[in-house]
Amino acid sequence: MRRFPVYAPKLIVKHARIFLTGVIWVKDLGCLEFRKGRFLMPKKSLPKVKQAVSELNQMLAAQHLETNTV
Repeated sequence: MRRFPVYAPKLIVKHARIFLTGVIWVKDLGCLEFRKGRFLMPKKSLPKVKQAVSELNQMLAAQHLETNTV
């Protein structure tokens, strides 16, 4: 489990792309799980957590498209 003391989307996405499966902990968001390079939406969570997960997944998708087109 990697711990992030602040919400840094670019670093979090980079970590998820490298390891593909795992769990991270982000201050003020809690534990976020990712599998196959995508973050899983928690069943019960605050709206800011759901927003962060969707933002991270969008960033992962955008980076995936960039690597495939180049």
